[in-house]
Amino acid sequence: MLQQTQSLRVVGPWLKFIERFPTPESCAEAPLSEVLRVWSGLGYPRRARALHSAARQIVNEHGGAVPASYEGLRSLPGVGDYTASAVSSFAFHLPLAVLDTNVGRVLARALVNRSLSAKEARQVAGSLLAKGDSAPHNQAMIDLGALFCRSIPRCETCPVSRACRWRNEGGPDPAPKSAGVSAPQAKFAGSDRQLRGRILREVLDRPQSRAMIRRAIGEVDDVRFERLVESLRRDGLIETGRLIRLADG
Repeated sequence: MLQQTQSLRVVGPWLKFIERFPTPESCAEAPLSEVLRVWSGLGYPRRARALHSAARQIVNEHGGAVPASYEGLRSLPGVGDYTASAVSSFAFHLPLAVLDTNVGRVLARALVNRSLSAKEARQVAGSLLAKGDSAPHNQAMIDLGALFCRSIPRCETCPVSRACRWRNEGGPDPAPKSAGVSAPQAKFAGSDRQLRGRILREVLDRPQSRAMIRRAIGEVDDVRFERLVESLRRDGLIETGRLIRLADG
């Protein structure tokens, strides 16, 4: 839920979701349509489908227990390097560095004062780990980037400003093009992402005809509408026919 979504937006949906699906088994046993309904409001519904598929894999291949290794976590649908590293560190206390947007800025500015490739960023992040529990270190790095080393940095109050190479050496900001730092998202209003979400919301409660959905979401040309419907079907989120409905896969 936290991928590409601010934590304040996640708290409410997370509590609702975990109340309905407290275990991998409860999520795996539910139809996808119900998972999508509980997920509604968070956006990026493909994450919900990946989570549902991951829950089924956890039940079928791991006896209902979340894999306690980086490799096991990476094998789950929708889990990439960042999520696997974060769960490994925070849930299982494995010695792995977590590299996200916040940490990427800290590494590029404070540690090396230059842009870093993805491989270099992982190497630098890993070199900072001490022996033992990695969770406190990773949390500190994430918080440092989130609170101080932001896209517009707060150098005057940053606790590591005296040691920061960029602050001491000067030069252009090395963070924007460095690995681990997200590129700005495209405008949401009027985007395909917004319209996909609106189409999906129209079928959350019951199947709808294309004409009913078109009237509800507003002006959109035939070609674009059918392309968006097909993209939702291809992602396994809806089923199409005379009526459009949530997928139950």
